[in-house]
Amino acid sequence: MNAPDISIIIPCYNEVENVAPLVEALEGVLTDVAWEVVFVDDNSPDGTMKAVRKLAETKPYVRGILRIGRRGLSSAVIEGALSASAPIIAVMDGDLQHDETCLREMITALQTDRADIAVASRHIKGGSNEGLSNGWRRFLSNAGIWAAQWLLNVPLTDPMSGFFAVKRTVFTQRAPFLDGHGFKILLDLMIARKEPLRVHEVPMTFRNRAHGESKLDSSVMFIFAQNLAKNSFRRRPALAYGAIGLAGLGITVGLKALCTHCRHSSSS
Repeated sequence: MNAPDISIIIPCYNEVENVAPLVEALEGVLTDVAWEVVFVDDNSPDGTMKAVRKLAETKPYVRGILRIGRRGLSSAVIEGALSASAPIIAVMDGDLQHDETCLREMITALQTDRADIAVASRHIKGGSNEGLSNGWRRFLSNAGIWAAQWLLNVPLTDPMSGFFAVKRTVFTQRAPFLDGHGFKILLDLMIARKEPLRVHEVPMTFRNRAHGESKLDSSVMFIFAQNLAKNSFRRRPALAYGAIGLAGLGITVGLKALCTHCRHSSSS
């Protein structure tokens, strides 16, 4: 087996039914590329790592990292990426919602040095986020995108994307500055250093989940909001204070209107 040109990192938790289909999908796309896939599993109780090991018995390009007592997508990505030696590192979810065909254009953009990082975007021409299962998930995602673009000035149409590829040298340089908490490693990677990264965006159709349950909920977004606030004060303090002022004004106006309504209701 040749040394891989690309290492694909899959952070996962309870994705046992998606392991084999995901590897099969990668096999169908990366026919002329030396690659490996690294599943980083946070000790899933459903047997995800058992499925990975079963495939690895016959497929040397499949391997797994089992984490005990450690949880979190960002830290799993960091651990998996730092275990890789390929010149390109890609990150994908393990739920089959990311379109693996995007990898070809990502690899080309990095190998030809047109970019430092290639991002699969749902929000450029040809992309779609129809795989977001309901309006609540779309609201959470869109709110995060707006906040990241406005507060941190990140030059991405989809800073909430979980599917991207980056040069290993870039990742290694930025790894010591990564927060390692939460679920949005791409945003953390983009702002880890002052030097901007050259970005190439690839349109992606975000597919419906085949098996398992989504991990995106209000608690995930709360952690994201905490990290966003922390980085906003560090990078653009004036704008961050202004945003808080506007939010406070909005809350004040809303409470005043509510109190006025309550007084009128009680008097009538």
